[in-house]
Amino acid sequence: MKRFLLGASSAVLAVTAGLPVAAETKSDTDKGVLEEIVVTAQRRQQSSQDVGLSLSVIGGEALNEKAVRVVNDIENVVPNMEVDSQFGSGQPQFRIRGIGAREYSSNNASTVGVYVDEVAHPYTITTQGAMFDIARIEVLRGPQGTLYGRNTTGGAVNIITNAPTAETHAGMTAEYGSYDRYKLEGFVSGQIAPGLLGRLAAVTEQGGAWQYNRDTGEKLGDTDKSAVRGRLTWDALDDVTVDVSATYQVDKSDGLGFRLRGPYTSADGKVTYPADTARRITGWQISSELAAVAGRDLDAKPGRDNDGLNLAAHVQADLGWADLTSITAYQNFSRSEYNDWDGTRLQESDVYFYNDLDVFSQELRLSSHDNGPLDWMIGTHYADESIDGGFYTQFRGIQPLLNTPYDQDVQAVGIFTHNSYAVTDRLNLIAGLRYEYEERSLTTSGTRRLNVAAGPEQTYDTDLSEFSGRAGVEYKVTDGAMLYANVSRGVKSGGFTTYNGTSATPFKPEIVIAYEAGVKSEMFDRQLQINGALFYYDYKDQQVQGLEYDRDSGRLGKITNVPKSEIYGGEVELLWVPIEGLTIAQNFGYKKGKYTEYFAIDGTATDKANPPNGPWTTIISNDRSGEPLQFPKFNYGGSVSYDWTLVGFDWRAETNYNKRDAIYSAASSSVLPGYWLLNASFSMSPTDSNWRFAVWGRNLSNTYYEETRNGFNGSARPTASPSQGRTLGVRLTVEM
Repeated sequence: MKRFLLGASSAVLAVTAGLPVAAETKSDTDKGVLEEIVVTAQRRQQSSQDVGLSLSVIGGEALNEKAVRVVNDIENVVPNMEVDSQFGSGQPQFRIRGIGAREYSSNNASTVGVYVDEVAHPYTITTQGAMFDIARIEVLRGPQGTLYGRNTTGGAVNIITNAPTAETHAGMTAEYGSYDRYKLEGFVSGQIAPGLLGRLAAVTEQGGAWQYNRDTGEKLGDTDKSAVRGRLTWDALDDVTVDVSATYQVDKSDGLGFRLRGPYTSADGKVTYPADTARRITGWQISSELAAVAGRDLDAKPGRDNDGLNLAAHVQADLGWADLTSITAYQNFSRSEYNDWDGTRLQESDVYFYNDLDVFSQELRLSSHDNGPLDWMIGTHYADESIDGGFYTQFRGIQPLLNTPYDQDVQAVGIFTHNSYAVTDRLNLIAGLRYEYEERSLTTSGTRRLNVAAGPEQTYDTDLSEFSGRAGVEYKVTDGAMLYANVSRGVKSGGFTTYNGTSATPFKPEIVIAYEAGVKSEMFDRQLQINGALFYYDYKDQQVQGLEYDRDSGRLGKITNVPKSEIYGGEVELLWVPIEGLTIAQNFGYKKGKYTEYFAIDGTATDKANPPNGPWTTIISNDRSGEPLQFPKFNYGGSVSYDWTLVGFDWRAETNYNKRDAIYSAASSSVLPGYWLLNASFSMSPTDSNWRFAVWGRNLSNTYYEETRNGFNGSARPTASPSQGRTLGVRLTVEM
């Protein structure tokens, strides 16, 4: 089979063509052998089995087979991870081991750090575009801060794109599937001049409308994404390498239509819709008022009109005694998104989001050469961020539109160090420390109706001055087995609730003290790999969706802090190559958590204790200590693939699957049932040829499941964001 080199910054990963990173084989008489996976999770090249952290890796070649089309789909191949777009919006939320936010505004930092080629994306709205020309994705579980640009409590997702190659290389992938969805992706890479390498990649995804309007029959669900990325690698001097990249993306995709889970009567009582009988049924209709402020036509569908530009320059210099790395980056992103959350032609839960986001960051790192027992790294990271915008809302019986504008500014400086010391050939000690100072300010004139003059602007401020760190030990019991243990402290920034301008007082940072112990092992002459970890999190000031009451306005949604919580659980990942060509992968994640100290406002009791129209002066709270945290307890997944050669062709068959447990939805006071997902692909190629043809199926069992439910429209059975059913398609890949 052909072999390709997939570069990522300074790392190189060998991948067998057509095989996922987590399932590689090579000939060795009558048995298969696991291929070494090289990662840069700790800012240096290491075998994934030598990293004393809970880590999952997805190879770029495996993304299509495992139906990973957007970042949200990573949850189906990584244990103890969830990614969803709250209420069907374009704002993804990441959660690892139960730590993560649930909100649809764009102004707060993520509890899980997302990095593209080592550049932090602090606002996850910027990650919803096309995923293309990817070398691999690394997912680290647990608090991060001593290695990465920003502090996080949940973990980190590192997306590494393909680097330029010295050899001239080009490729193209064309895919066509159900509902006339198609995707075209291509790249060209090679030497431009002596010492200068370049790579240009582009992608477009179109079509796929699978829902329809119950009133008009109009289709909804078309993808309309395009992106282009250019990378240059220049050997400026013998010891200095410069890598610059630029990515531009446009997303004009339709939004997700909501399904009525029960009968829905309009606020004025004049219209009643029955429950929807199929997942494909939905409804929408934008009002003239909302269309005017959103710049949409009166026949506009729910959807996005987003675009973003990412620029980055990596400079690496060998100083002889150490390596100096500089990463300068700039991000600009514009969000324009119209959602119809009532799922009908009535304008009773319609929202328009608008944001302009600018992020400048500068990181400097100095790291030792790998020539002694001490491996050290020190660094500093600076970020200057601004995010301006807000949203217009049109809820039941409220006329005219409500508008909540805001301007937010963030300045953050972090100083960090990560060190490891080899006491013996088998014993390694880890120590890392970080200090972060951050200032956040948000200016808003509050929420107002459009026929009311804007009130005076008010500025809210919050800051962060915290230490975080990690202490750990790694011990190689044998050449193929390592035990490790870590204690780490992670910090996630505070911020502001922007759902309405009268509850913008800041919420506090959250802090996690994490205890983790694990094992990484390979056995039977590297045919079987078993990795596992157990963890316990002591969670302080957890940021959750809560309530507050304004004397004059009444109940307001707000992000609040839970004084104390705890989470515990673990993961197991298995990779087995019993015979050459057959690869079996399995993963299982389990977690359980509860509030251990939490007095929360009881909205129902407080409403009853006050006059219907206020003032709201009597606030009633209840003790929610002992109540379970809101996340699925477990997920189980895996894949089985087989590669063989017959009659001059190389064949490959794979099936992959994922089971997710039920989850309680606080937004709808109901339980989202658990579900199974099943995908499969079958591909073939003439031996030693440069093309491969595949057929694939996603959600083959046609499973119905709901990502979120929405109680904004006041119905007894809230609306839900439904999943897409079974889809089938074909794919052709050509590389030269």
